[in-house]
Amino acid sequence: MTAPNHTVTPIPFKAETRQLLDILIHSLYSEHEVFLRELISNAADALTRLNFEMLTNRDVLDPNSELGIWISANKDEKTITISDTGIGMTAEELAENLGTIAHSGARAFLEAARASSNNPSDIIGQFGVGFYSAFMVAESIRVTSRSYKPEAEAAEWFSSGNDTFTVEPAQKIDRGTRIVIHLKEDSLEFADEYRLRTIVKTHSDFVPFPIYLGEDKEQVNQQTAIWRLPVKEVTADKANEFYRQITLDINPPLAYTQINADAPVQLYALLFIPTTPEKPIFALRKEDGLKLYARKVLIKEYTRDLLPEYLRFVQGVVDSEDIPLNVSREMVQSSRLMNQLRRLITGKTLDMLKDMAANKSEDYTKFWKAFGRFIKEGIATDREAADQLAPLLRYASLNNPAELTSLDAYIERANPAQKKIYYILGDDDRSAARSPHLDLFRHQGVDVLLLTDPLDSFVLLSLTRYKEYDLVNAAQEKPDVADAEKPAPQPDQEPLSGTPLEDLLARIRSQLGEKVSDVRTTDRLLDSPARLVDEAGAPNQEMQRVYRMLKHDFEAPRKLLEINPAHALVIRLSALDSSDPRAALVIDQIYENALLVEGLHPDPAAMVARIQDLMKAALHE
Repeated sequence: MTAPNHTVTPIPFKAETRQLLDILIHSLYSEHEVFLRELISNAADALTRLNFEMLTNRDVLDPNSELGIWISANKDEKTITISDTGIGMTAEELAENLGTIAHSGARAFLEAARASSNNPSDIIGQFGVGFYSAFMVAESIRVTSRSYKPEAEAAEWFSSGNDTFTVEPAQKIDRGTRIVIHLKEDSLEFADEYRLRTIVKTHSDFVPFPIYLGEDKEQVNQQTAIWRLPVKEVTADKANEFYRQITLDINPPLAYTQINADAPVQLYALLFIPTTPEKPIFALRKEDGLKLYARKVLIKEYTRDLLPEYLRFVQGVVDSEDIPLNVSREMVQSSRLMNQLRRLITGKTLDMLKDMAANKSEDYTKFWKAFGRFIKEGIATDREAADQLAPLLRYASLNNPAELTSLDAYIERANPAQKKIYYILGDDDRSAARSPHLDLFRHQGVDVLLLTDPLDSFVLLSLTRYKEYDLVNAAQEKPDVADAEKPAPQPDQEPLSGTPLEDLLARIRSQLGEKVSDVRTTDRLLDSPARLVDEAGAPNQEMQRVYRMLKHDFEAPRKLLEINPAHALVIRLSALDSSDPRAALVIDQIYENALLVEGLHPDPAAMVARIQDLMKAALHE
């Protein structure tokens, strides 16, 4: 179009502007304050474009003027003014740029929005209407601009958000754009400088140009985005101070990593591992998720799409100029690029954890105690991630109960001939280490990992093999001869056999009845008198534990009771006359001791009366 003359003629929008503005205001923006972020972002874009122009062209208006953004408010006049010294616009450009909403296709958008069940923000990305978010708070908007071209004249655009806008000549001697917003009555909060300062600090603190506020023209933005600095310039002290600023966590992070990548995507990030998953009382970060920036402008405060759910505890910022955004900047479009960002950020986060595990074992121990369940959750819920996460697992073990052992450390300490990783399930490390299933392992020096977290059963459903080693439940297999550092010891006493043994087995079966599926002997026990095992074909122990956690009414299948015919308690029990009341007490106690060790006893306190009877009987002798 040609430059408008001094007779101001309203120019009609080519689409139902009112309807479009209603969608923008009510569907896309959850917080009205983002209008200021949008206008600052536009100003920063204008300044960046001027910078680029001046790389090859110094013939611009006011070439030595400061590149900046100025914001002021007037409560009496109910206005906010945002000015910049950027590239500016001619009258034609004002009509074109601020009339983008009127281009052909707007009507088609409205029809698509009415017909679609999706959020309008999912289909409006092609419309450059961030500027129009200001109508959430504005009765009217006046834009005065002068282009960087020395011969260009200033022009003014005006609209009250109805069906028309105007463009006319204006008086402006300096380069850039000035936007004056006349506020609605219900938006006068934005005429308060403190409110404006808070918005700038929240959303635009790292815009690469100074932002000045009020009559004093105080710079209110930090301007330097630490995550975009060269890695060698970001010291631990600087990183920790930045972490404190964005979280208000008085404890320094356990670890951090900085990402400056150009391929496969352009990415800047600074990520932190907190000391605890619990949010401090005065924490600034009230939810999980990363702060997402595009060109140093905050797009989303809590972004959970850039890391898998099991890494939701990670804090920090991610910034990319390549992120595709919808018009509101509040919803990141699903795209191939976002998937690439997610893979890159996830990989770098896991590298940070692996580096901490390898080089800062004390810090990693703290991490594992605080966040180990998240790693287990990842293995249980994402089978593709199991191989990456398995090296991060840590457990106490039979031979090293006081320290945490990785799968790699277990393999390194094992007999070279051993080709299995043995584990035992239990309710806590101490009781698991005393399990009768481990008698042979204990005497033969074969280590066993102690898995005592309820999540471990879910982990084992996904992780059945690590490198060339099968993960094997020590309750179901005894160590191979090649695994053992020393042979199994011989019993101190001659084991029961023949008729005395058969009679004892029959007495135990009769006493326990339907509580067990059968009673038999085993050569797996050395220090323990008995143990409970599953029958062939029953769900394995891992699956039974999962069922117990998921199904409140789950009934474990009846177990086999295996006894140690060489144990002194079993031999003395056999010697008791069948009419001796102590025999029944001992049989019941042996069975319930085995239940207790397995974590299956429904009411341990109920044993107290029987134990007291056994104590009286022992004292009577």
